[in-house]
Amino acid sequence: MEITKHVHLLEAMKGSYVYLILGEEPVLIDTGLKSKFSSLESSLQALGMRFEDIAHIILTHQDVDHIGNAKALKAASKATLWSSVEDKPYIQGERKGTGVRKMIQTLLKVDHPTIDQTFAPGQRIGDLEVIPSPGHTPGHVCLLYHDVLLAGDLVKTSRGKVSPSPNFLASDKEALRRSIREVAKLSFDYICPAHGEPVRGHSLFDLML
Repeated sequence: MEITKHVHLLEAMKGSYVYLILGEEPVLIDTGLKSKFSSLESSLQALGMRFEDIAHIILTHQDVDHIGNAKALKAASKATLWSSVEDKPYIQGERKGTGVRKMIQTLLKVDHPTIDQTFAPGQRIGDLEVIPSPGHTPGHVCLLYHDVLLAGDLVKTSRGKVSPSPNFLASDKEALRRSIREVAKLSFDYICPAHGEPVRGHSLFDLML
């Protein structure tokens, strides 16, 4: 599904959506569950893409439904793998989550990748701006591509409405609330979460505040 020019949602990854930004250097946002590797490959092929065409893979955060195919994709594509400094040790398997997140990580094993680059303050990757948005995890980030907010797990959508990601998964509930308030100050027309369908309208985001 094309959201706007160059921004594609990979529909086969429903449940934890992956997004592809097409440009001079194609960028993949998150990688989905390990069990959906073949769906990811076929989705890219449908857009005329091979793994080798991907230049960058950006992980919005550490959760298994976002990093599940990162190691395999990195090997197949030779892409640069990016994450935040804060979530890097969890993504690489050097530290474990706590509470519900630890339980999920125990049930859904992943092959932990090695991160190539971590975001610097004000980081841009091509036309993508990295927006730190901690709270869901310590190092969660959103991405802003022109008028499109790639929201990761900062928020979710259902029936056209936007709501915060669940509190029981938040590493810091107050930080999550602060991040939502800060991201709401940005200019964008589309909200593209990992969980739920993309929606158009910044005002829908404002309704949460």
